[in-house]
Amino acid sequence: MSDSSIPSMEEAYKFFNAVPNPDGSLTRRQVPTLPANPDPDQSNTLSNDIPLNPANNTFIRLFRPNNHPPTTKLPLIIYFHGGGFVFLSATSSFFHESCGQMAAHIPALVASLEYRLAPEHRLPAAYDDAMDAVAWAKTQALGADGTDPWIKELADFSRVFVMGSSAGGNMVYHVGLRALDLDLQPIRIAGMILNQPYFGGVRRTESELKYINDHIIPLHASDLLWSLALPEGSDRGHEYCDPFLSGGPPEDRIRRLPRMVVRGYTGDPLVDKQREFAKAMEARGGHVIAQFIEGGHHGVELFDPKFAQALYDDIKDFVGSVSVDDQAKL
Repeated sequence: MSDSSIPSMEEAYKFFNAVPNPDGSLTRRQVPTLPANPDPDQSNTLSNDIPLNPANNTFIRLFRPNNHPPTTKLPLIIYFHGGGFVFLSATSSFFHESCGQMAAHIPALVASLEYRLAPEHRLPAAYDDAMDAVAWAKTQALGADGTDPWIKELADFSRVFVMGSSAGGNMVYHVGLRALDLDLQPIRIAGMILNQPYFGGVRRTESELKYINDHIIPLHASDLLWSLALPEGSDRGHEYCDPFLSGGPPEDRIRRLPRMVVRGYTGDPLVDKQREFAKAMEARGGHVIAQFIEGGHHGVELFDPKFAQALYDDIKDFVGSVSVDDQAKL
């Protein structure tokens, strides 16, 4: 199929109900949001907003289970939301609710990052903000600049996980690579969770063409997102979009990454790129658990409780398996 048969960029803007502005910014449609809820009388999960980098208007929305025994420490999951690097927020109602459910189910502390969006802030801005979140976790562990009371009470800094969905899954990969060059002690990134990671490329995959008119992420919409998110003048051959097109990172760096889950659904247009990514990581010595579920669609766990429950179960199992393996090494 030639690109001439793919709907235009104008149609893609209409799909998202977004309007490009002359200054390069984007007018986005309003999506329902929810405030943080620190009131223990109103919810099984509490949440609170913590400033991260005021200059960039970033913050952490921290979730914790209600009434969790303070004597039992919890893993800390640093979470990056989806939206193609262009849309949505940590405050978007479905991400807020999903993070709260994860915190209660695993149980865990979930630190959901509010990061800068493209095109106002093109990549690598989101990656930079994600690294600020990792640095925040280290600062919390060191007790510098005042530790958040929920973190002080409950966080097990030897069990820090980075997790993201869609664009957030892409961010997890880049955060993992950047973190290899840093001294993060006393925290330890124990695992990486890439849920339906958003990767692409110039070459069209079978799943992209099969689901060219997908109701969540049709091909022309995905093309638009990459055109807005990638650095000016770049195409989908850029490493942020297609990480192994030019060979990818050296194998010794891939081997040093923590164990990771790469998760997807066969009904997602992006599934072929996700499978390619998982296979490329494995071929280079990465410690990969590939989970590809029949059916579903992109972001299905945000709409279908059955898929959401399965996702939370898989995350709980992965977090638990990493903890058990760590104990066995002691």
